[in-house]
Amino acid sequence: MKQEQLKALQPEQFDRFVHILEQGQLNHAFFFSGYFGSYEMAQFIAKSLFCTDKVGVLPCEKCRNCKLIEQEEFPDVTIIRPINQFIKTERIRELVGQFAQSGIENPRQVFIIEQADKMHVNAANSLLKVIEEPQSEIYIFFLTSDEEMMLPTIRSRTQIFQFKKQEALISLQLEKLGLVKKQAKLLAQYSQSQSEAEKLASQASFWTLVEESERLLSWLLTKKKESYLQVAKLASLADDKEKQDQVLRILEVLCGQEILQARVREILENLLESRKMWQANVSFQNSLEYLILKEI
Repeated sequence: MKQEQLKALQPEQFDRFVHILEQGQLNHAFFFSGYFGSYEMAQFIAKSLFCTDKVGVLPCEKCRNCKLIEQEEFPDVTIIRPINQFIKTERIRELVGQFAQSGIENPRQVFIIEQADKMHVNAANSLLKVIEEPQSEIYIFFLTSDEEMMLPTIRSRTQIFQFKKQEALISLQLEKLGLVKKQAKLLAQYSQSQSEAEKLASQASFWTLVEESERLLSWLLTKKKESYLQVAKLASLADDKEKQDQVLRILEVLCGQEILQARVREILENLLESRKMWQANVSFQNSLEYLILKEI
């Protein structure tokens, strides 16, 4: 994402960080809550730290370092993401070992931890001393969409910045990509990041799940017995955890669009219970059938 796009997406936070960089007051640990531009902001700051041809504090976006950071291939910018929904303690301990060293091409290092709420408690705790007493010039960015899932001890030792979803802007950009207004609005509400929205916009399988989820919700509202058949159809389409999560999120968004209806609020309450069951390893189909039992 270019600087102009980032500034349009998060103008307040962009200006704040430009000011921080100009004043030379960059902290060593940040907590970014919300995914709309947070990763891109962390990358922007990394580019500013390593760019070889800056204009003031603004990275040029063209030098070798800027391009490698954009491609996630710069050796002194480490990105940690969950594997199978978890960031393992072993991976964070490896990271802690890197903290005491200088960078490969520069004395400083940048670490970006995406979905930081997926860290095991032990992993998060192993970072506390490093955050409090860094042994080298390091900058750590914790990124999460669920601030409450992070340890209070991590939150209290970092500078917190909120990256609020700009739904109207995202919706407008999605319309420019070819989506009709209704699709763009749903995807803007659904997505946890701009990159996710852009990726899903052209995925036929996602829109099939939207269509079938809309049918299930309409049948639930009219208490159609055929809802059981629709659950079976959704279960066959959502044949992995990622797609199952998508269906549940789509249904939550669809309910949110009609939240003023008492009947919809009731369905949403039971849907959230179905999600808890699914997260506790009840099968996806059985979790949705629980919803049907409660509603018909």
